[in-house]
Amino acid sequence: ILMPVCSASVLYLLLLLLCGLLGGWVLSICPAACSCSGGHRVVDCSSRGLTKLPPGLQHNIRFLNLSFNSLHGVDNQLSHYAHLRTLDLSYNRLESLPPALPRSLWDIRAAGNHLRSLDKNDTAYHWNLKVLDLSDNELERVVFINNTLLSLQSLNLSHNRFWTVPTNMPHNLEIIDLSHNYLLQILPGSLDRLPRLAQFYLHANRFTWLSEGIFDDLIGLEIITLGDNPWACEEEEHITKLLRWSEKTRATVLGCPCYTRPICGQSHLPVTGRERHSARFTEPPLWVNNRSEGQDVQLPPRTVENTPNYQAKSPLVDSGMYQGKAGMNESGDHIWTSSTSMDSFSSHTSTTEHPRSLTNKPKLTRLYNEGCKLDIKTQQTVILSVIVMTTALTTI
Repeated sequence: ILMPVCSASVLYLLLLLLCGLLGGWVLSICPAACSCSGGHRVVDCSSRGLTKLPPGLQHNIRFLNLSFNSLHGVDNQLSHYAHLRTLDLSYNRLESLPPALPRSLWDIRAAGNHLRSLDKNDTAYHWNLKVLDLSDNELERVVFINNTLLSLQSLNLSHNRFWTVPTNMPHNLEIIDLSHNYLLQILPGSLDRLPRLAQFYLHANRFTWLSEGIFDDLIGLEIITLGDNPWACEEEEHITKLLRWSEKTRATVLGCPCYTRPICGQSHLPVTGRERHSARFTEPPLWVNNRSEGQDVQLPPRTVENTPNYQAKSPLVDSGMYQGKAGMNESGDHIWTSSTSMDSFSSHTSTTEHPRSLTNKPKLTRLYNEGCKLDIKTQQTVILSVIVMTTALTTI
């Protein structure tokens, strides 16, 4: 009877210690208006009619979906979520990109809002950003600073109000979607420093002709779309040069100028490892791609059918965030293991205690002490677990 009592008292004290050290984490819950997974680090608050950021978000969330709500702005409320990787603010009522977004972000999606411009300070410090989707807004102007957004690979500015191709775009871009705008021209020098650009979508604009050699510096170009533009086919002086380039380029041209052919270019085969746009030039939402990659996270699909987007591998797949791997369980929580030897927690007997005092103690007391000594391994296990959990959570 005494051995369980001793163990219970030790466990109770250790539980109190754990609660005291980890109170902030233990009390963390999923916001009532949202659904969570992955240890409450993957939060879906889409289509909830929200007008402000829901309370109760954990400080260490990595995925936050706030799409299809009625948010007018979130001010600086997201700045302290230093572990956030993906933020979806699509289809709200934002008139500008929220200030002071976490610099940890890899993926920002703000399609379907009322953004009119993108200031240089909106993206100046997002060194880790890989995907930026600002499609289906009212953008007429974007300003980028030199040597910023060095990690940006995919930029979606489709379905906006641009008249010219933006200048000074980030140099490491691989995908640019400027389809469904009002583009009339590409200014000289706009495409000079985009050596990694592989997919360039310019269909459904108002181009009538383009300057000779405008695409010559795009040495990595693999796919370009030029269809659904009002090309001035009668002006042979200008259009002939563009037609000649479209036939000789190594890239695949979808929608040849003047409707000469559906596909031009020397390479008419799909590029290995990359998917082409469909006839409507759209792709499923981010989380649909994740499910197709064999991920376990289940998030609801968007309800809007025509969500302009581009073919880009999700950074969440690269991050391994949803991938089942050693050290993580099915819910995405880390499983902490330790190689610390149990011998490091050795029991110490008092050196000042007189040996004869043990023999003079009552039998009941002697049995109690023996019971506690026999349960030392259990105590050691609990103590080690508390130390490992405390260390792990404080480093998150």
